[in-house]
Amino acid sequence: MSSTTEAAPQAAIAPATLPVSESIIREVWPSVTTIPSAAALGKTLIRSIILAPLGWMLLLPIYFMKILPFIARRYTLTNRRLMIQRGLKPKPSHEVALSEIDDAQIVESTIDTFYRSATLSILSNGKVVLQLPGVPDPESFRHSVLDARTAWAPYKNGA
Repeated sequence: MSSTTEAAPQAAIAPATLPVSESIIREVWPSVTTIPSAAALGKTLIRSIILAPLGWMLLLPIYFMKILPFIARRYTLTNRRLMIQRGLKPKPSHEVALSEIDDAQIVESTIDTFYRSATLSILSNGKVVLQLPGVPDPESFRHSVLDARTAWAPYKNGA
């Protein structure tokens, strides 16, 4: 017995594209090198071994400035933008969309191997649009920014 009805070919189903909400990819808190003179003095004292506790005490208030309610600052990379956020309930104070980022460069003169930090410059149309001083592990964060830009703004050609 053969069936006279054949299965109708199935139509291709277009994938549903849902709007993607903004998600944090990476967030870092600036190091004590955001205040270069105190960081340099602290480094000198800490390297002396005997005066190391004095260096730690000098850097302690600068370290905890990161979490003070109106001073707290962090660098946040999301799937839409890179921003500097302030406050315990973070609100962006400066930001740049991933689609506007051409390149991210480490400012060579700010590299500090003792604190493993540096300033990161974000470039758009040949101009610095955002400076992130005291980024810990700057090369890794730089790659995170460029990878996020490539993934979430693929039509953007990097420099």
